[in-house]
Amino acid sequence: MIISASRRTDIPAYYSDWLLNRIKEGFVCVRNPMNIHQVSKIRLGCDVIDCIIFWSKNPAPMLDKLKFFNDYTYYFQFTLNPYEKDIEQNLPTKKAIIETFKKLADRIGPQKIIWRYDPILLNNRYTLTYHIDKFDEFANKLKNNTEKVTFSFIDFYKKIMENIKLNGIIEITTEEKNIIAENFSKIANENNLLIDTCAEGIDLSKYNIDHARCIDDRLITKIIGCKLKIDKDKNQRFECGCVGSIDIGEYNSCLNGCVYCYANYSKKTVEINYKNHNKLSSLLTEKDDKDDILNEKKMFSNKISQNELF
Repeated sequence: MIISASRRTDIPAYYSDWLLNRIKEGFVCVRNPMNIHQVSKIRLGCDVIDCIIFWSKNPAPMLDKLKFFNDYTYYFQFTLNPYEKDIEQNLPTKKAIIETFKKLADRIGPQKIIWRYDPILLNNRYTLTYHIDKFDEFANKLKNNTEKVTFSFIDFYKKIMENIKLNGIIEITTEEKNIIAENFSKIANENNLLIDTCAEGIDLSKYNIDHARCIDDRLITKIIGCKLKIDKDKNQRFECGCVGSIDIGEYNSCLNGCVYCYANYSKKTVEINYKNHNKLSSLLTEKDDKDDILNEKKMFSNKISQNELF
């Protein structure tokens, strides 16, 4: 089984102590976002966890905890965008984030860090030229610390439309997407980086840009030296290439304050959830409820044994 930690919130940045306690206790409880009283108990033993994918914009708090994950296979989806605090309100400086990126690469190797430049948004401040210049700058700084970069274009989710209007964010045309793709591909190639897109329907293959699998059975196979038998994630949108995983995060719990985020729809709820966080709890943010129904999820490894190959 693959664990996603997490598309819903930045666990490495804000909940690394909690995660470490979950690893030590060997299980985690996760609420179903569609039915909050339905709680799944998920085993976190090395015998069933094939890989953990960490998603973060600032995994600095994880650096001193990596030694506790030595028995696990893992890699990072590390987002570094060009936005300032008008768009990403609570992040460290770009200099600090890049330093964290390099420290992480030194410890775990460039293969296990995917640089994410996403989502790309346009307004009067963040123009085509701005993005191309910043991508070039970041690629030059990170080229020895990662092997691949993944980018995407902003999606206009209903829950973020107020932020879209407040920040003057405009629709990106097909022509503009092609201009970005052509320039990004050229820059990536100059810096020996593979490049792909996350959950984008547009065909950019003429620029040697493929569709990504952010939760990637191919990369996991390369890291562990063992093939996996696992299907595409049916819970993700059609354009997403990821294979199946279990997400242990929770919506409305990330404090990064990114105006484009689909995982937070209420700043007040985020504050309440974070206040209710207990690093010793099996749940990420909420206390146990008398109406909760706890089910232990059947967990199994997706590794293909030698016998299954013949």
